[in-house]
Amino acid sequence: MAWNEPGNNGKDRDPWGNNGKTQGPPDLDEMLRKVSRRFGGLFGGGGKSGGEIGKFGISIALLVAVVVWVVSGFYTIREAERGVVLRFGEYSHNVDPGLRWKPTFIDRVIPVDVESVRSLPASGFMLTQDENVVRVEMDVQYRVVDPQQYLFSVTNADESLSQATDSALRYVVGHTRMDDVLTTGREKVRQETWQVIDGIIEPYQMGLQIVDVNFLPARPPEEVKDAFDDAISAQEDEQRFIREAEAYAREVEPKARGSVKRLEQEAEGYKSQIVLKAKGEVARFNELLPQYQAAPELTRERIYLETMEELYQQANKVLVDMPAGNNSMIYLPLDKLSGKANAVQPTRPAGTPAVEPAQPSNEGANSTPTPLRSGDRFSTGRN
Repeated sequence: MAWNEPGNNGKDRDPWGNNGKTQGPPDLDEMLRKVSRRFGGLFGGGGKSGGEIGKFGISIALLVAVVVWVVSGFYTIREAERGVVLRFGEYSHNVDPGLRWKPTFIDRVIPVDVESVRSLPASGFMLTQDENVVRVEMDVQYRVVDPQQYLFSVTNADESLSQATDSALRYVVGHTRMDDVLTTGREKVRQETWQVIDGIIEPYQMGLQIVDVNFLPARPPEEVKDAFDDAISAQEDEQRFIREAEAYAREVEPKARGSVKRLEQEAEGYKSQIVLKAKGEVARFNELLPQYQAAPELTRERIYLETMEELYQQANKVLVDMPAGNNSMIYLPLDKLSGKANAVQPTRPAGTPAVEPAQPSNEGANSTPTPLRSGDRFSTGRN
């Protein structure tokens, strides 16, 4: 049987003690009055003893408040940071890294990282000097050198630097040809952009220092990318051919200089040889002249015999010895003998006059060949 069913001896056994009454929400005013009565004596109620207890409570509260205020003033500045102290909202001074204390509600400390190098990207489609559009990307590396100027010189130093970078990059690209932006003039664009950025941010005293400017590879629009790739490949081939030509020149030039030096030495040697030979001929003629003047005929015959002796020493000779009474004709291969003689003929020195062979006489051209006889001698001279 349930506790609140009829017939329970007329009693409703409500475990919460409502005894049939409907329970409503608690009365907030009544609760506040109960709390006030309990703590009223502590803060100055209930006569003389109550006043003393109230003063003691106020002292404890003030002491706790002072302790909380002192403890809340301790703060730490990291090694890579510098603290900017604001006193009643106005800049006061900077603090170094370490454990510090500030009066709460009076001073405010803003930590600023001055050691880390920050990165600021910049990119976009830009118009070059020759009216071409290229996409340029650049990354600026910077760090904070003056926390006060970084916080209070401009509204947002990072955003101001971003705008200065974009402006400087567009200015430099707008005064540079597209080929230079894409290939050989990249370093020049980087240096000029760095200088323009420094010139822009210097008057504003942002407390920033540019550490480095990285000029990323620029590229043309996608519509003409293939044509520009071909142009860049052609420029690379040009540079490669130039380097190959320079290497070939470095290889050939020493050989050519050596050949020139060798020819000069050979010419000097040939010159000395000819001069000495001419001097020898002059000396021999000077020695022979008195003898010729003394006996012209004898000297002329002796010179003739010596000359013929030298000529016959250089000529091929054929000796035929046949028995007596043999009238048979012998065939001599004069053409082969003449060819052999020409093959072994020494080279005529330069400057020596050519000796024309004696022309055969037409007399007896149609006559019958004379048979060879025993003891006849034949010789073949040079042509």
